Amino acid sequence: MTSTRHDLLILGSGPGGYVAAIRAAQLGMNVGCVETEQALGGTCLRVGCIPSKALLESSERYHETKEALAPHGIHVESVSFDLAQMLKRKDEIVRGLTGGVDMLFKKNRVTRYTGRARIAGPGRVVVEGGSNPIELSATHVMIATGSKSATLPGVNLDGDRIATSTEALAYPTVPGHLAVIGAGYIGLELGSVWLRLGSRVTVIEYLDRILPGMDAEIATEALRLFKRQGMEFRLGQKVTGARAEGAGAIVECEGKEPLRADRVLLAVGRVPNTDGLGLDSVGIAPDPRGRIPVDEHFQTSAQGIYAIGDVIGGAMLAHKASEEGVACVEWIATGYGHVNYEAIPGVVYTQPEIASVGQTEEELTAAGRAFRKGVFFFRGIGRSRALGQTDGRVKMLADQATDRLLGVHIIGPRAGDLIAEAVAAIEFGASSEDIARICHAHPTLAEAVKEAALAVDGRAIHA
Repeated sequence: MTSTRHDLLILGSGPGGYVAAIRAAQLGMNVGCVETEQALGGTCLRVGCIPSKALLESSERYHETKEALAPHGIHVESVSFDLAQMLKRKDEIVRGLTGGVDMLFKKNRVTRYTGRARIAGPGRVVVEGGSNPIELSATHVMIATGSKSATLPGVNLDGDRIATSTEALAYPTVPGHLAVIGAGYIGLELGSVWLRLGSRVTVIEYLDRILPGMDAEIATEALRLFKRQGMEFRLGQKVTGARAEGAGAIVECEGKEPLRADRVLLAVGRVPNTDGLGLDSVGIAPDPRGRIPVDEHFQTSAQGIYAIGDVIGGAMLAHKASEEGVACVEWIATGYGHVNYEAIPGVVYTQPEIASVGQTEEELTAAGRAFRKGVFFFRGIGRSRALGQTDGRVKMLADQATDRLLGVHIIGPRAGDLIAEAVAAIEFGASSEDIARICHAHPTLAEAVKEAALAVDGRAIHA
């Protein structure tokens, strides 16, 4: 074995790991990063956020060309699509971005190691997978290995007919009937892709609602719109098994008739990816859900070993992991690093988009916190009408006594971009009055945010 020493050694090159590596290098640290895959960027860049958004964009443009241009006076005959080209474009985007991370590592002098990392003791990591194992040593070790698709008892994944989101990003043909198990972000986004391209899509969810954790009013609106698009739902149904049969698959639900489909997408969430990391060698014990316990500075129970992103508690979001990575290395280097978890947005990139930040109405009610609510519908916005996208609303929640913004929830056009204003407002402790007093350009979609802020006080102009 050869031996190399670093100030900081990061396990995983996803949005948490690679961002932390670059920030640490900027702060003058000698940084190494271990990644199992040949391509950097983790699940997000390789088989998650980026490729799914590429397919969502391609499928939405096809659907819009076929269904939504006539009202604009644009008539297109014999619309078709080339699935192979869509997949090729997706892969080219992924290669460009993962290659970009590689370039950033070189620019910032981050040393890259390819192989599987295993903690072998305090400050010691062995990288296996090459011709000879490499033993690395570091003053600080950061675990940023992300997550993997959760499984479900009785669902027999075969990587073909019954598979996860990874395989659903690369179906070689459009499924005649796609069954999606799970009505969260991943299931609804990928279900939307294949629905637009011609699949019959049936979503099966154990709960009696979609988008668990999101504001219920917004989720109810989303369900109505998805049904209008042709997506089918079986809510409140417990999946007990799924198996390939012939050229298709069968999904079994407790007390219900089995569902036959061509393909099955299992999308019931993700679990921390900590298998084989050697946590026991330093006395780290994951909690019952497989998460690594950390303190407010991301320090584990083992001195000098930190963890961020999907392997710890909180929402499994790429941008949350990035913020934690930066906060962690800044704390190591400067003694200060902080993440405001009240200002972490979440976005579902369906059509319309759904975005949220802060607390939901249900959470505030359960906590007994008095609040005021303002709601404004996109149909009252001139820009929405010009776009031909008038579905949805902006919902704003503010403290009843102080008017401090507590949560903003949006379903509608460009919701993922509009939520940024609300995130900034919550980060800086703004009130709904602050947003209401800001001059928003006309005509823009952002005017809906201003109107929702006005509605908190019962004075929306265009309601």
